Amino acid sequence: MIIVISANAPQDNCSSVLTPIFEKYYLSPMYGLEFVIGFLGNLVVVLGYIFCLPAWKSTNVYLFNLSMSDLIFFCTLPELSYNYAFNLKKFNSSLCVINRYILNVNMYSSILFMMWVSVDRYLLLCHPQREHVLLTIKAALCITIVNWIWVTIQIAPLMVLIIQDLEQNGWTVCRDFGSLGVPKVNLIFTSVLTITGFVVPLVALFISSQRMVSVLMKREEMRKTKFQRPVRIVRIATLMFLVLYTPIHIMRIMRLASRLPELKLSLCIVDTINAIYIVSRPIAYFHSVINPVFYFLMTDSFKEALQDKWRHLKRILMTAH
Repeated sequence: MIIVISANAPQDNCSSVLTPIFEKYYLSPMYGLEFVIGFLGNLVVVLGYIFCLPAWKSTNVYLFNLSMSDLIFFCTLPELSYNYAFNLKKFNSSLCVINRYILNVNMYSSILFMMWVSVDRYLLLCHPQREHVLLTIKAALCITIVNWIWVTIQIAPLMVLIIQDLEQNGWTVCRDFGSLGVPKVNLIFTSVLTITGFVVPLVALFISSQRMVSVLMKREEMRKTKFQRPVRIVRIATLMFLVLYTPIHIMRIMRLASRLPELKLSLCIVDTINAIYIVSRPIAYFHSVINPVFYFLMTDSFKEALQDKWRHLKRILMTAH
């Protein structure tokens, strides 16, 4: 009996220490930092699209929706940062559902919209005069609406799991994705979501960049034109999502698998896996901080519109003085 007790003691200590430490000293400051940087960058982009860009194209529709999604997402981070900083486990149930919905919709809509941006750039390369139907504003708006509906359908089971979990704990504790529901059920859902929401759009990003390269290689006279930059940007976007999204999807699956009673993992191992899963979450959400860079690089019209507006404001200020 003495040996059993002494063997279990370190596991209990490990289980009770790692997760709270990572939540307080890692999640809280990281979410705060991402909010400060990301909110300002995406606010500039949204205001730039609304007030500075006179003529919109299909690409602008996708990028504007992406920036709006990021901006709304950043509005959820201050509360999360505050709650983790003070170890507050109790959440308003409605706010819990809304925050988790925004967080996951943003994650999967971001890669989906970037995929459509890459498809748009490929079609523009093949149809410089924009005669293709998918290069019209109307088509872009229709695709955007379908995107939002599709992502909502994708994460609908997650919303059900969250509501069921809230009912079980008296509508007080708002758990993260990896801690919800029956592990085996959530593991199946997570695997399907990973394939449809992450792997498929990522492969589409890669394929579109390769097709653009193939077209450019066949058109010797266009190798040194403006079309080379979109290829590089799409490749960078593909690499960004691969690097930032892969850890969270792998660790979420591992977190759910570690909760399976059949594996009989020690509490220390389970808590270590959860700690690594915690580390992967802000890394994945960092894409929303980086996204504004793509808005400036993807289209010259947006960058030039902002520069013109800034020069106009400078002239007004100098005249006033």
